[in-house]
Amino acid sequence: MNTIYKNIQAAALNGNKLLAVLIDPDKMEVPQVASFMLKLNASIATHIFVGGSVVHENVTDVLVNEIKKHTKLPIILFPGDTNQITNKADGILFLSLISGRNPEYLISKHVRAVSKLKKTNLEVIPTGYLLINGGNKTAVERVTETKPLDQNNVQYIIDTAKAGELLGKQLIYLEAGSGAKKHVDLKVINKVKKELKVPLIVGGGIKTKLQLENVFESGADLVVIGTAFEKDASFFDDLRK
Repeated sequence: MNTIYKNIQAAALNGNKLLAVLIDPDKMEVPQVASFMLKLNASIATHIFVGGSVVHENVTDVLVNEIKKHTKLPIILFPGDTNQITNKADGILFLSLISGRNPEYLISKHVRAVSKLKKTNLEVIPTGYLLINGGNKTAVERVTETKPLDQNNVQYIIDTAKAGELLGKQLIYLEAGSGAKKHVDLKVINKVKKELKVPLIVGGGIKTKLQLENVFESGADLVVIGTAFEKDASFFDDLRK
């Protein structure tokens, strides 16, 4: 039990950087999976996240089942709603949108998810999720009806992240949003990391290997990339093992 989290925690303590590829079930067709996973498996990716802001019923279950056929990497749900929960995955980020004040995404959806989670063997990882302004309105902002945090208000971001840790979140996730024009500022990442004792995840707006390296260097323990691979799978070639 708790193998996924323990491995992330150990990597963070040892300075081993992790990369998760985010696959959106509404953007990835099942026939595309085999070729996509071939490139992914040859890359430095260590984890696969599956989820999206708006995903139709049962789509996630079918997609995860297909992904499982093509990789041994851990598959972790990154759900926007309870209909994305499937026992086919290995774990789930139990996301609480602590940057916003919409009770649906702070606790309500979590309560509704419990009955489903009880029927699974998923490793549940409590995660404090902060939406950071990446320069454009993202799907997360539209769906959750919450505003992203201003990147210039660094202390507020730090305090929000630390509050999440003190509430018992095992991971803190700074997210600029899918298709963000810019990723979370390196200064923000660095200062948040210095305040935390739990691993730090950063995602959104990372489009090049250099940006990835800079985000790692600034303190991210695990980086999530999704849109860059959706738009150009050749990006995997820059990240080969």
